[in-house]
Amino acid sequence: MKKALITGITGQDGSYLADLLLDKGYQVSGMVRRSSTENFERIEHIQNDLNLVQADLLDQLSLIEIIKETEPDEVYNLAAQSFVPTSWNQPVLTGEFTALGVTRILEAVRLVNKDIKFYQASSSEMFGKVQEVPQTEQTAFYPRSPYGVAKVYGHWITINYRESYNMFACSGILFNHESPRRGREFVTRKISDGVAKIKLGLAKKLKLGNLDAERDWGFAGDYVEAMWLMLQQDQPDNYVIATGKKHSVRQFVELAFEGIGIKDWENYVEIDPKFIRPAEVHELLGDPSKAKRELKWEPKVSFEALVEMMVKADLAYLSNKH
Repeated sequence: MKKALITGITGQDGSYLADLLLDKGYQVSGMVRRSSTENFERIEHIQNDLNLVQADLLDQLSLIEIIKETEPDEVYNLAAQSFVPTSWNQPVLTGEFTALGVTRILEAVRLVNKDIKFYQASSSEMFGKVQEVPQTEQTAFYPRSPYGVAKVYGHWITINYRESYNMFACSGILFNHESPRRGREFVTRKISDGVAKIKLGLAKKLKLGNLDAERDWGFAGDYVEAMWLMLQQDQPDNYVIATGKKHSVRQFVELAFEGIGIKDWENYVEIDPKFIRPAEVHELLGDPSKAKRELKWEPKVSFEALVEMMVKADLAYLSNKH
């Protein structure tokens, strides 16, 4: 029985990855931080099948201990301070978790067992002020937030450990991926949640930032499969995981309101300057041809189906609550 350790298991990607690995017969351990506010909502349905162990990306010793204790064949590092606006308010903490945290866990793997396969969650935010469209594995990085900068560090330190210590360390450059399990602070979930509230009479307005920002949006459940596939290859490498199609925030909003039968969505949306980033990332579009070719990976859920799935899930959730 294969064993996997997932950091960030309580997050969106961690919970979908845990689902996938359990389905494949893995023994799954998840790293959780000791904190008074830990939220297990996303893994509630599988919590009894998981081995949850306490450690912290800020604490080197705890990471060494957790690797020794769980003896994983594969480590998926998904833990990070991953919300871009927060990275402006807490830039140093973001660097500690999202950059140096990667070094600490790579170092723990190197010290305990160099044969463990390692996956690093890199991000399309590394491209920031994009140098070419679409973005490939070769595109130069130009991050536009402390989060993006920290992710570039995490990405390169992974490559350095791979090349210097001959470790099986992969980096997945994932473009935006959403789901009903997305945190409500992220724009897509803010939209699906807001639209559902308006439909149920729980809210009158939806406050948003830049409606013209364009993103390459896919479904998180599809993207975790790509992570797993990377660690099943003969050689470690970096892969862009994306749909190759872009849509604006405006299109997301339009579709979401359409789903609840509202055509004149402009009457319900308010632009709030506080949601505009200090340095905006206008257009992210990934080229996933390498992943399609080498991993045989394809995204299955379309943009339209994703928006519909998220709005329906929030309608169901809020209807049950009220």
